[in-house]
Amino acid sequence: MSIRHITPAPRLRNPHPLVFGHRGARGHAPENTLLGIETGIRLGADWIEVDVHLNGGRPVLMHDMTLDRSTNGRGRVAEVTPDYLDALDAGRGQHVPTVQQAIECIDRRAGLNLELKARGLAEVIVHQIRHAVQVLGWDWSEILVSSFDLHELRQVKALEPRIAVGALYCGVPLDYAASAEALGAVSVHLSHEFLAPNLLADARARGLAIYVYTVNQPEEIERLRALGVDGLFTDYPERVAVLDRAA
Repeated sequence: MSIRHITPAPRLRNPHPLVFGHRGARGHAPENTLLGIETGIRLGADWIEVDVHLNGGRPVLMHDMTLDRSTNGRGRVAEVTPDYLDALDAGRGQHVPTVQQAIECIDRRAGLNLELKARGLAEVIVHQIRHAVQVLGWDWSEILVSSFDLHELRQVKALEPRIAVGALYCGVPLDYAASAEALGAVSVHLSHEFLAPNLLADARARGLAIYVYTVNQPEEIERLRALGVDGLFTDYPERVAVLDRAA
C-alpha cells in the first residue's frame, strides 16, 4: 500500500480528496491511541491525524491540556510524571502513546499529520521526524506538521526546512492565506464552517492544498468533494473512502 502524498500545487478540482483519520478514527475507537490509528488505517484513511502535547520532555498523543476528558487520570499533561501518564487508561485499555510509538505503529502504511497543541514542541518534533526519515525509512513528504500556533510552525521550518507544515485556522484570516504562504506551508487546514470563497480562491492562487476539518455527515462530505477540496478530516474514514470508490 502506497501513501497518497500531500500535493503542494493542487488541481482546481480534486474529486478524490485525501482522507485524514481524525485523531485516528475517533468515531470508532479511543482518540489518539494506537487502536485508533489501526482502526483509521483499516477503514481507509490515507493519512492519520493526531494531537501532540509534551510530557516529561517527550511528545505524547493528547488533544486537551488536561487528562480528565479522554483518560481515567486527572491533571495537566505537562505536569504529571511520565510514569503516571503511562499507567492511565485512554479508553478500552489503551495507553497514551508517544509520537515515536505512533510512527512505529503506522509504519508508512499511511501518512502522519502531527498537530502541535502546545508551545515548545518544535525542537523535539523535528528530532522525531528526522529519526523517522533517517532511521525508519519514511519520506519527508509522508509527514505533515500542523498547528493553530503559526509561531511554532515557523520554529519547525527554521530547524528543518524539509518538513512540510500546514497552517490551521478556525475562521477566515484577514489576510486570507498570506500568512500560510509566508511561513512556507504546503497547506491550509480550514473549518468546514468557514469556507469563504475568497479564502479558497486565495489559497489556490498561492499553490496551497486545502484540507477541511472535521467532516462526518455524508451530505457535507459530498458538498466539499464538489468544491474540489484536497483533503477531509473525519472521525469516520470509511464514509469518505466509500464515496471515493463509488465516484
